Amino acid sequence: MSTEKVRNLDIEILSDNWYVLRKVKYEFLGNDGKWQHLTREAYDRGNGATILLYNKVSKTIILTRQFRIPTYLNGNKDGYLIECCAGLLDKDNAEDCIRKETEEETGYKVSHVKKVFEAYMSPGSVTEILYFFVAEYSKDMKISEGGGAHDEHENIEVLELSFSDALDMIKTGEIKDAKTIMLLQYAQINNILA
Repeated sequence: MSTEKVRNLDIEILSDNWYVLRKVKYEFLGNDGKWQHLTREAYDRGNGATILLYNKVSKTIILTRQFRIPTYLNGNKDGYLIECCAGLLDKDNAEDCIRKETEEETGYKVSHVKKVFEAYMSPGSVTEILYFFVAEYSKDMKISEGGGAHDEHENIEVLELSFSDALDMIKTGEIKDAKTIMLLQYAQINNILA
């Protein structure tokens, strides 16, 4: 894991309680041609996938609402976020992961998903890359109530919203989740509910 710009990597694990937090010491070749001695911390929680479910006929989307302790600690009064369905890949590929997460969280069984892009969500401190998908849904795809995996202590509320209401919720601050904003804007730009 070395390039022409990075050398002498020294990695120390600070915590592996929930995910892995590493302290990384390295030398980086700056634009001025001088080697800099740097220390950073990187949090490795694995890679993930997220999906926007949409219905062209009713012009609706499926989102979730769940408690997120980091947002609560950072001033989100009730700690709840409205989000697109998402999950960590674990050992799955991104498509298999998002199909499984969609069924667990929303209760919809989707077979055809479309990958639209991938992005690093917080590259200054988190290693995760997120794979973004969209898929059409219909009422006949609903096979359960969803709500998440009980053994993972997920308490997820499934929301069906009009696409226009969801876009308005970005403006009002009711939707603050980055992955959700990105997928809603993707849908708007690409006119996928037309």
